[in-house]
Parts: sequence; structure tokens; C-alpha cells
Amino acid sequence: MIQKLVTMTAAALFCAAPMLAAALPPRNAEPVSISLSLLGRYDSTLRNASAAEIVAHDARSQRLFVINAAASSVDVLDFANPAQPTLIRTLVETGGDANSVAVHDGLVAVAFAAAVKTDPGKVVFFDARTLTRLAEVQVGALPDNVVFTPDGKALLVANEGESNGYGRADSVDPEGSVSVVDLRFASNCLRSLPGQRPVATILRCLFGGNVSMDALVRTVDFRALNSQIDTLRASGVRIYGPGATVAQDLEPEYIAVDADSKTAWVTLQENNAIGVIDLSNLNAPALTRIIPLGSLDHSLPGNELDASDRDNAISIRNWPVKGLFQPDGIASYRVGRQTYYIAANEGDDRNDFIPGEETRRVSALATSPGLDPAVFGGTTGITTLRANAALGRLTATAATTARNAAGQLTAIEVLGSRSFSIYSSDGTRVFDSGSDFETITAERLPNVFNASNDNNTRDDRSDNKGPEPEGVVVGTIEGRTFAFIGLERIGGVMVYDVTQPANARFVDYVNSRDFTLSPTGTAPTDSGPEGLAFISAKDSPTRQPLLVIGNEVSGTTAIFQISVQ
Repeated sequence: MIQKLVTMTAAALFCAAPMLAAALPPRNAEPVSISLSLLGRYDSTLRNASAAEIVAHDARSQRLFVINAAASSVDVLDFANPAQPTLIRTLVETGGDANSVAVHDGLVAVAFAAAVKTDPGKVVFFDARTLTRLAEVQVGALPDNVVFTPDGKALLVANEGESNGYGRADSVDPEGSVSVVDLRFASNCLRSLPGQRPVATILRCLFGGNVSMDALVRTVDFRALNSQIDTLRASGVRIYGPGATVAQDLEPEYIAVDADSKTAWVTLQENNAIGVIDLSNLNAPALTRIIPLGSLDHSLPGNELDASDRDNAISIRNWPVKGLFQPDGIASYRVGRQTYYIAANEGDDRNDFIPGEETRRVSALATSPGLDPAVFGGTTGITTLRANAALGRLTATAATTARNAAGQLTAIEVLGSRSFSIYSSDGTRVFDSGSDFETITAERLPNVFNASNDNNTRDDRSDNKGPEPEGVVVGTIEGRTFAFIGLERIGGVMVYDVTQPANARFVDYVNSRDFTLSPTGTAPTDSGPEGLAFISAKDSPTRQPLLVIGNEVSGTTAIFQISVQ
């Protein structure tokens, strides 16, 4: 039975090019053109301190809840006039960092790490209107993302379980897991309340404040896979923490839930995989699949990248490089009866935890352990690739890369694919944006192409993950589904019409960052997009759809108005 949890994908799953087709858009959903314009901004005044990360909106109270990781708190903003959001109050908890926030029907859930990040964390519930602290629940180590199921019957928590370092006397590597908080009990309280009440009121009815709900938590872990480590690795799942079990090495990052609330997809970023969880029985949620994601082949047309920060040019071209997808943010949407998942392929390493670091420059890897001359054009080809203006400066990993009999690398693998992907519910990749992000930003912002989020230096990130797509949300506007993908480094948001998943269409790129200003200076700009929230027209105070972005480097929360043209 355990063997069935490992999905040994066919070659089609690993194909870098967009794959064949998907469902038709809904009837009468004609293509529309939309544009985004900056409407308002809230400035925390804290720079380079993760003061505006994840954002969530409550339509009932017209409030925004913004994670301020720097202060281990949540800023509550009055959103009645989104052109001028103002601070109402800050919710503060003792312990470690605040990492994520979600809102459903007036109930606010906030994830907090423990003061010692390898200890179990917690989720605290608040009433969105009164801001009353309602209850808390213990979850796994380093809770990194909280998501309500669409029906509101459960809260899912991605517990990353990150190590504090390998090979040290005090090394601790907690297990990654997903906590499922069962909220169905709330329905029992409805009978005792006159009229319709938000979930927050129901919680207060049942428990009052400060009541533990630990008995309502179910934990989905990966222990059953510990004996399958070789099979998982052979399938393409990256398990490489020194001495780690499968359960310790798999690190859940973000969660997307199907519209029917029966299935969840969990990104396992460092592992370059997706975990699939069956939620049909909230008394016993279960892991059903691990989907290895493979890599984007940057040697193929449409998958080009700029690989050097020392060539004094924008040079987006094909190279013999494989980009491991390693998605961070993920979102789901429906086309007819079919579910699709969109993943922002950021990439991530374990350099902070592995002695000697996981990644090195290609020039260094070409020396030790060396590149396979049969793959890379012999001594002459390898010498050419080692040049700084070629691949010499590119940051790559050898942690899980295949090697020949002599121990030389048979591929150059980098972290992240500089793209976003769309998957069908069976794990088939039906679309990838390839080189779009670098090509578009090069055209729109040539003077600061591949600048980082803390400087305005052109080409600064070309050698390491480029624009770095991180977060993604989806929204429906006039019958069409749009994806909004935030670029963590150069900033801004890419907009795609994804109504036809296999034929996703670029719509616009908008960046409100002022490149004449220092991203960490006193004057506010918008740098380092982390979390995004789409607000539909019916839930918006302006009755027009809005997009909200939390910018972690600048500490600003930016509000964009979405107009149909």
C-alpha cells in the first residue's frame, strides 16, 4: 500500500515544453482585456525586515490582515477606502515569527512559529470584526502557510519542519507535516444562535476565549514513506538532508485546495515535489500521492535564461542547464469540472543548514566534482561554459544531480525555473511560461533587468534564479480566470489569462516599484512581493476587483485596482 503513495511519473510529466491541451473555457466567457493601476499603499516604515508579507482580506469588515514577521504580529488595516488604508490595530503574540494569515467568514487564523523554530508552532484564531482572541491550536514545527478549505469546514497548516542545521551538536530536524484543524463542530452551535452568524461568533459561542482546540487537529505526516526513500529518490523527489528520514526531509511550504474541499496540493519546495492530500474524511485526512516535478530544459527553444551577472548585457539564450521547478506559492481553479493547479517556480536551497552550503558556481563545480565531457562537449566545451560571461557565475546544485562512473556531473541543475506552471489534477504539466518572465522584464525594464529586491543593480540576479516568481493567486473577472504571479526580486506582478490552461495567455506586467529610490531607504516604494490576495468585485469596497500585494523588503502593502478594458 505504501508503494502506491509514490507516483512514478511517465516521461510526459517531466517534459519541459507545454503539453497538450485541456478543457475549454466556460460558455459565453469571451476573452477580455484587463489592466492594473496602483490605487493605494500602506507603509509600515520598516525596511528590509519582512514587515509586510502575507495578506488576507475580510469582506464583512472590509479589513486587511497583514503579516508583520519583523514584529511577530499582524497589522489590521481599515480597507473601507482602499486608496488610503489605515492601521486600526496590531495583533501581537508571544513566541516566534508570525508566518501566515487566512480569513474565512469573519474568522482569522494566524500561524506563529515557536520561539525555538524546531518546536511545535501554533495557530491563533481571532474575530475579524472585534479582533477578540478566540482560541489557539498547537500544530507542527514552523507553520508556514494557513489555508481554509472553500467550504470553511477545515483549516490546513503547512508545517515546514525546517532543520536548525545539520552536523552540529545541537542539530534538530523536525518532521514536516500538514495539520488539518476540523471546524465542522461549528455547525452544532448554529442551532442555538438566532439568524446567520459568522464562524467567529460560533467559536465564541462554543468556547469563549483562549480555549485550546488541540483535540480537533489531525496530522498528516510522511512517516509511512520512510522505508520508501530509495524509490522516492529514483522517482525524482529530492531527499538529501544529511541523515534525514523522508518525514524529516519533506518540507511543506504552501497549500492549495480544490473547490470541492476534498483534495489539497502541498508544495514540497526543496524536495521539488507536490504532496496530494485526501480531505474527503476530515476525521482521517490522508496523504495519497507524492508527485516529483522534474525540471525545465533551458536548452530548448522557449526556455531561455540569462545566466550571467558579469557579461554586461541582457543575454537571454539557451544553455545546457536544467531548472528544478521547486514551486513556492500554489493556487487552484476550476475549468468546468476539471481542477488545475498553478505553481510559482521560485526555487530554494538549504545553504543555511548544510555544512559547506548546497550550491556553488558552475565554474567551481566544473573543477570538483567536474562535468561529464561526453555531455558538455569535451574539454573545449567545458572551458567555454566555465567563463564568467557564460555559465561560470551561475549558481547550481550538485546535491541530487546524476553523475557518471567517474563521479562527474551529467547535468547542470539550478534551483527554480524562472517560470510558472499549470498542472491538471492528475499531475500532468499542461503549461509552462518558460522564458516569458525574463523576456518581458527585459523589454519593460531594461536598465534594471534582473535587479534584486534590495538594490537597483542590473543583472544582479541573472546568476541566481533571475526574477524569482514566488506567490500566485487566481481570480475570476467576467467569466475569465486570471493568474497573478509576484516576482520577488525585480518586483511587480505578471498577469495571465489561464481560462484555457494549456493555452495560457500573457496579459500584462505591472510594477509599482520606483527604481530611482533605494528599496531600503526612507521613501516608500514597493519591493519584494511576497503574498498576494485577489478581491472579487462583489467583495470589494469599490465594487471593482482589486489585487493586494505584501512587499517584504519595502514593508509596504500595495493595492491595485483592476479595470476591464
